[in-house]
Amino acid sequence: MDKTAFDLRYREYQTAVEDFLQGQFSDKPHWEDLYASMRYSLLAGGKRIRPVLALEFARLAGGKWQEALPAACAVEMVHTYSLIHDDLPCMDDDDLRRGKPTNHKVYGETMAVLAGDALQPAAYTLILDSALPSEARLECARILAEASGPRGMVAGQVLDTLHAPKTEEELTEVHRLKTGCMIRAACTMGCAAGGAAAPLREAAAVYAENLGLAFQIRDDMLDVCGDEAAFGKPIGSDAQEGKVTFVDLLGLEGCDQAVRKCTDQAKAAVAPYDADGFLQALADTLAGRDR
Repeated sequence: MDKTAFDLRYREYQTAVEDFLQGQFSDKPHWEDLYASMRYSLLAGGKRIRPVLALEFARLAGGKWQEALPAACAVEMVHTYSLIHDDLPCMDDDDLRRGKPTNHKVYGETMAVLAGDALQPAAYTLILDSALPSEARLECARILAEASGPRGMVAGQVLDTLHAPKTEEELTEVHRLKTGCMIRAACTMGCAAGGAAAPLREAAAVYAENLGLAFQIRDDMLDVCGDEAAFGKPIGSDAQEGKVTFVDLLGLEGCDQAVRKCTDQAKAAVAPYDADGFLQALADTLAGRDR
């Protein structure tokens, strides 16, 4: 897929997601300060990678991608809650997220915790109130619950913050759970929303696992040599916190090779289904490859 066609489709998905999210929590109850905190982080920008993946897999499955918007945005809500909580002083203690003050810096720690808490059930409400068939709604809700819970994202966060991973195997497990599970959820929820057959679902899972690992390794690289304005937070924060990263274990050249390997495996997994190459182009873009 050429860059123009890729950018057009990505922007179409991204715009649909932004418009949908803009409509959330926009009323003015007397607890509107909670809504303001939720919207502050939910509408803070970002590439919207996870909902874009969900929409594209719904399209590939033969469904109408517009009908998958609530499920796709539910993934983004859970992802946003995790970022709000990750940034708290008891976790990563970050002052910036996407170039803006973190939620607790604007609204205080109590409200930041509650905003994250509120985004979680709101995500499931989106799925269960959507127009998807009942079986698809239940499957999407289950996928998201498993990916974000004690055998998924939260487990990864525990390992990352409390178990001090130091080996390549330990780091890979952390990021498979912390980052990869939610990317896999986005892809497989898109498949569920579109009614995909088993082969596409299996390909989506392999694609997501490799994409998630490549994404995290590249993130570790950017924390060392990235541009702070583009990265949205201070460079070198992992080193300051004493965290072992893939760069520490593999070096920048080794990380680059690992990113290329994971990206190639991701692309190969979806090649039989990705006729116009959108998913393969997305994998290259996230890996920092020129197209």
